[in-house]
Amino acid sequence: MSQTKIGIIGGSGLYKMDALKNVEEITIETPFGAPSDVFILGTLDSTPVVFLPRHGRNHHLTPSELPFQANIYALKQLGVEYIISASAVGSLKSEVKPLDMVVPDQFIDRTKDRKSTFFGEGIVAHIGFGEPVCSKLAKVLADAVESLNLNGVTLHRGGTYVCMEGPAFSTKAESNLYQSWDASIIGMTNLTEAKLAREAEMAYATLALVTDYDCWHPDHDQVTVEMVIANLHQNAENSQKVILETVRRISANPPMSSAHTALKNAILTNLEKVPQKTKDKLAVILHKYL
Repeated sequence: MSQTKIGIIGGSGLYKMDALKNVEEITIETPFGAPSDVFILGTLDSTPVVFLPRHGRNHHLTPSELPFQANIYALKQLGVEYIISASAVGSLKSEVKPLDMVVPDQFIDRTKDRKSTFFGEGIVAHIGFGEPVCSKLAKVLADAVESLNLNGVTLHRGGTYVCMEGPAFSTKAESNLYQSWDASIIGMTNLTEAKLAREAEMAYATLALVTDYDCWHPDHDQVTVEMVIANLHQNAENSQKVILETVRRISANPPMSSAHTALKNAILTNLEKVPQKTKDKLAVILHKYL
């Protein structure tokens, strides 16, 4: 199979989608250890894609346990230039309803127990992250959602995603605080992916799928596990349609992304002084600068 340029990170609904053809599973090892699971290669409308189940196919990894570095590094090894990351989220705004979709343009980092950089060990780089999502890829993704007119789904373009550590959900005081910050949604994974994807010079955008309101909402205690699971299933079905349409649009007109040159002025260390072991470890990311 030719090198794939589109990577998809998400839950178990996607690799079972009927539209995915020529399916092949591959195992990849990276200098940062093993990724979450095998990678599922295939084609959507003849376009090569690679899919990774973020928490593993058995959903056995907590958000804090996710091997974020290995996941993103492996996608880079596979030639990925665009990452679409589907993720379940809670809503922090009354107008952002369960089953709605959000394509956020900002993140707030509330994590504390995870590695969110490839650098160190003799090399320092500071990427620009003021705009943490590729605006051009996000537009393609949002346009795809809008074009489908999905029943019961409202699209929200832009918004702030609070990324918390988990696995426990927020306290009510925390939830009220995030609301006061004008954040739209809350999740446990995507900010770390976005940081590493930027360091690896891949365009990144999130398709956030709302399952329920966070605990600030007066009706939150009436939410049952059954309701959330039903919403997860509906979101998985809807997200498959969105991913397929987004892949079609990227394939037809790949957006030019500033993320693809994010390291150009970010590396502070003279590369001649970087230990060879570190250069070897980061070769997939640094090759065009070495």
